[in-house]
Amino acid sequence: MTNVSRRGILASVAAGLMAASLGVAATPGAATAASGQSIRLCALRPLAYPADSYRASADAIDPTGRYIAGSGLRTTGGVNQPLLLVWDGGRLTTIESSIADTVVDVNSSGVVVGNGWENSIGRPWRYHAGRVEFLPVVPSYGIWVTGINGAGDIVGYGTSATTNESFPLRWPAARPGTVEVLDAPTTGQTDGITEDGTIVGTAGSFTEPTGWLRAPAGEVRELTVPGAQSARVLGASGRYAFGWVNLGGPNTVKVRWDLTSGASAGLDPRFEWLTDVNRHGVVVGGNRISRGASSVVLTGGVSVGANAISDNGIVVGFHRGTRVSPVRWTGC
Repeated sequence: MTNVSRRGILASVAAGLMAASLGVAATPGAATAASGQSIRLCALRPLAYPADSYRASADAIDPTGRYIAGSGLRTTGGVNQPLLLVWDGGRLTTIESSIADTVVDVNSSGVVVGNGWENSIGRPWRYHAGRVEFLPVVPSYGIWVTGINGAGDIVGYGTSATTNESFPLRWPAARPGTVEVLDAPTTGQTDGITEDGTIVGTAGSFTEPTGWLRAPAGEVRELTVPGAQSARVLGASGRYAFGWVNLGGPNTVKVRWDLTSGASAGLDPRFEWLTDVNRHGVVVGGNRISRGASSVVLTGGVSVGANAISDNGIVVGFHRGTRVSPVRWTGC
């Protein structure tokens, strides 16, 4: 759920151009936020992690802020051993699992989903009630999950072994043990699911992607901005989605969509990439957190990275010191 793009050379000029191109009015508070004045600072706090691991990170947090999920690595007999890390109210549980390679998301019941490998083929997994297990799949070249909501619905996508094109998938909580090809753009992938079951995704080619939204009732509509040559959705929460669009300039423009109205707003070009949004529309990515039309650097500066944000403003990610370690920011 990341997107790396170039940093704007002149942030203030680029912000004005971006706002104008998207029809977003500049706000008087943007300069104050950009300069760091009168802005509350998030408190950086370490998370406990296994002492024998040589790297660990916090990768996902549920909307309530109770559950945090992450990953770690340690060496046993000269072989890397992946670790699934789950914090419940700050209390750490470490799970040894050969299949839990990458953590993607965690819901408010503490169910964690992620991606791994089986016989060199991408295979998604779920952690629930103390067990890590593979999710059911359909024939493909590889399958990956991209999100889970509070109801337990999981979304993801597969890659056709014959056409090499992506197709969207859903694992419905109402039918445990099943997976279905989603009634959505057939060459697309899902990029996230909200609490009410709204699904966002991206279709089309790698060079000319198109964003889309699938409402709970099944209606599908395009997610873009006027004049955009292409659009890529990266995730969603509540009524907001985030991603980037190509307006024909040398750089892509990072945006946040209001899924209810369809309106879009430009994000601070100083975001090097984007990783998450909460239901209030606060976006995080790299070492920054959005503040209205601007953004500020998280405590820790160039040594940290933000991976996810809860609805109550807790941000989780990592700190690069003598080794990579999991952290959270509170009071955001």
